[in-house]
Amino acid sequence: MKTSEKSDHIAVVAKDLVKIYAIGSVEVQALRGLNIEVKKGEMISLIGSSGSGKTTLLNIIGGLDRASAGYVKVFDNELNILSQAELVEFRRSTVGHVFQTMNLSPTLTAAENIELPMVALGIDKTRRRSRVAELVDVVSLRERMGHKPGELSGGEQQRVALAAALANDPPLILADEPTGELDTANARIVVDYLSKVNREMGVTIIMVTHDPVIARAAHRILRIQDGVIKMDATRLGETFEAPSFYADILRNRIAEIGAQLTGIDKEFRGGKITGDEYVERQTSLKRTHAVLLEELHRLGVVH
Repeated sequence: MKTSEKSDHIAVVAKDLVKIYAIGSVEVQALRGLNIEVKKGEMISLIGSSGSGKTTLLNIIGGLDRASAGYVKVFDNELNILSQAELVEFRRSTVGHVFQTMNLSPTLTAAENIELPMVALGIDKTRRRSRVAELVDVVSLRERMGHKPGELSGGEQQRVALAAALANDPPLILADEPTGELDTANARIVVDYLSKVNREMGVTIIMVTHDPVIARAAHRILRIQDGVIKMDATRLGETFEAPSFYADILRNRIAEIGAQLTGIDKEFRGGKITGDEYVERQTSLKRTHAVLLEELHRLGVVH
């Protein structure tokens, strides 16, 4: 295949990407010559420990931040050479962002939150309303469109946020820990909708997640460590090319949950959280722990 033909099938390419932050007199290198290529229509999961560079990479691909060095191209946009005004237009038309905190306006209804990105692009009211009607069906929330975010469950709010990210019909969705605030059941629902958008609408999706079970919904799992891609596992049916790598992710996450459970025990005994908060957090963590153990057993791995 010729280079030009190959590039027609590429949504994102980054080469030798470096990002350095200055914190006072100290320089922190978040990305250290990272390389990544994502095909159009792929769904990618990015995993890695805190500080590994996942969110930094997402912010650079999404035009929210600039690389210190290296090259990044998203569809036909070479982000290195875009002006600030061009980056704003790129973010509005090419990329839909879904954040852990959902970023919904609390004073607007679900329908108005979905409509808001189209207002920024100057789309006329008739087209906006028509698009909202389409998207509420995509995320199956027609009955909840008149409700404000505070009247919706966490899972419903994140589905509204996904619909808002799709409002301007972007070819790329960047989801940063989209299930991080949700319990296991709602997390599964949200990632199923992300998969549906990828499968039925052909939208390319790059998702950062700490949850290996959620990560498995993607076509590929990329592990970032110390600012570079350390592992690329491709899904083959219900398994991955690197099963030992996937099992290690599960074990590490189980160990993290164990530490978190110990931590909330100490917080409760120290009077830092209420009994209700303790029970809620402990129940959620134990539920996730059980799901991860079940996933290990499914792989035939003894923890």
